Amino acid sequence: MTHARAVGALAGLAGGTFLYATAEALPIGLLLPMAADLGVAPSRVGMLVTAYGAVVVVASIPLTALARRVPRRRLLSALLAGFVASTAITVFADTFALVVAARMATAATHALFWAVVVPAAAELFRPGLRGRVVAIVFAGGNVALVLGVPAGTWLGEHAGWRVSFLAVAALGAAVLVTVAALLPSTPPDAGHAARGETPDARRFWLLVAVAILTTAGAIAAYTYVALFVTEVGGFAAATVGAILLVRGLASVVGILAVGAVVDRSPWRALVATVALQAAALVGLFASGHRPVVAVTLLALAGLAFAGFTAALGGLALQVAPGRSDLAGATLSAAVNVGIAGGALLGGLVLPEHGVRASVLVGALLGVAALGLALAERRLPPATAGEPARSTVDELVTAGRPGRT
Repeated sequence: MTHARAVGALAGLAGGTFLYATAEALPIGLLLPMAADLGVAPSRVGMLVTAYGAVVVVASIPLTALARRVPRRRLLSALLAGFVASTAITVFADTFALVVAARMATAATHALFWAVVVPAAAELFRPGLRGRVVAIVFAGGNVALVLGVPAGTWLGEHAGWRVSFLAVAALGAAVLVTVAALLPSTPPDAGHAARGETPDARRFWLLVAVAILTTAGAIAAYTYVALFVTEVGGFAAATVGAILLVRGLASVVGILAVGAVVDRSPWRALVATVALQAAALVGLFASGHRPVVAVTLLALAGLAFAGFTAALGGLALQVAPGRSDLAGATLSAAVNVGIAGGALLGGLVLPEHGVRASVLVGALLGVAALGLALAERRLPPATAGEPARSTVDELVTAGRPGRT
């Protein structure tokens, strides 16, 4: 496989993460026009995002197990085709029920795509570049928050929400063609990224716990960031978009910066990003009333969380206790649990204690995640005689013919 083809395939996979992240969050920006056109309350449109995440949590591991024997190119091409079809159904749906069904279908393809995309991308290059490759793939999701969702929201406000989803479907078709043409047809059990490089079940499950807590901390604070910058930071409502853009750009910088160094010491990169996020949120709680400090710390928190995702993906390929796609599915489910849990916890304290309390909850979750991440240093290496497989992997493969 030529280097140019590998780079093109990697660009296509990063384009896929861009599309899925854009599609998942787009109803947030188009809440009011979608509600008006479909004749439902805005809260019901908002539930599209919640239900989408729930499908990803529930479906990630079972779908990955069912598709474990499908070659990467065929599987990812089929998932992207499903994405295009379900998004097109959303465009032409004339009832809210049909929109819900189409969104759930998109979420199902999302669940499997994110589980498979990391090992598929890592296979394109030598093992020493895993961290950088994962960072580039995940950067697509961060660019979606900086560019995709704002652009889709603007288009929907000016041309109608259906046109916005139609544009996403068209981009999906272009990404589908790229992946189908350039990605090699790799058997799922072949290649250096099919299984963990140094499998360790204890470190993997520790990583899952850190992922849940770190994500929950980030989301507990970020969900109500508009309230924070206006009520605590003293900014005008019209400036919220610009502040979020600054945070988004910092996120892209963070994921690329960590991706450049994560291959040398992935656990240190993980600890550093978790610590930076916790420190930024603590500072935001204490000094968020100062406008310049608030913007700076919000940007640092975004940079840290984006960098954390790059370290997380690289470590999953290193310590996966069995198949790397099942490890990816488990971490994807964990991140979505963190998203739902963080938003819930932040919302619970908001009415009684105000938005600063939501930031404090995020900071405390981050401190707990840091404690777990540091605990990795006290774990001894996995021994040669120690079972490497996770419970999930054993359950999936126990009935395969030829195994004893």
